[in-house]
Amino acid sequence: MRTTAAAPDRDAPTRERVARSILENGPSTAVALAERLELTPAAVRRHLEHLAESGTVEGREQKVYGHRGRGRPARVFALTDSGRDAFDQQYDDLAVAALRFVAETQGEDAVVEFARRRVAFVERDYAAVMAEEPTLTPAEALARVFTAGGYAATVRQLPIGDQLCQQHCPVAHVAHEFPQLCEAETEAIGRVLGTHVQRLATIAHGDGVCTTCIPSTTGTTQTTSTPSSTKEKA
Repeated sequence: MRTTAAAPDRDAPTRERVARSILENGPSTAVALAERLELTPAAVRRHLEHLAESGTVEGREQKVYGHRGRGRPARVFALTDSGRDAFDQQYDDLAVAALRFVAETQGEDAVVEFARRRVAFVERDYAAVMAEEPTLTPAEALARVFTAGGYAATVRQLPIGDQLCQQHCPVAHVAHEFPQLCEAETEAIGRVLGTHVQRLATIAHGDGVCTTCIPSTTGTTQTTSTPSSTKEKA
């Protein structure tokens, strides 16, 4: 009996583009994705429906920071945990096991020290980027640094300052159990800027993007803070 080979999925490359665009730009509306990828909104919605059925993306109401206007918030699509798994996160289980061992044998202080050493690249590379491109704002330089580290970072300008948005986090699953990784990043950002910064959201705890608020005025270095959700272990 002759078996018929399955037909190739011609839409797979386009769906991968849609998913990667969400990874690199954060939770997005169908209209924004259509403009970004030069597709029709109808085509994007069809791909999003397929990605949602496969568990790669999920729809949610768009978060609004500051004043909220009338009308229902736009529906945005964000990657799920399983959707992020497809983007180079094969070693999460090993990393979690290693940090559990460190915590059990050497204590929580050792985990904190590891987290701080891991983000030493922030201060080192920030100085190099600013030296090469002095016209960049501090937030833009940090975005370059984090993007090079696999975070797909962008900057959103607001009246009160800048928001550093990390659309991807290569250690998100590990940071869910070990929030010290998020806290060390926030501390490093505050140190290089010499000002208080606040982490508003993290991918590790269910948000679509890691968001750090950088005030428009700088001053002396202060203790950075993180959202309460990042201080609680799952």
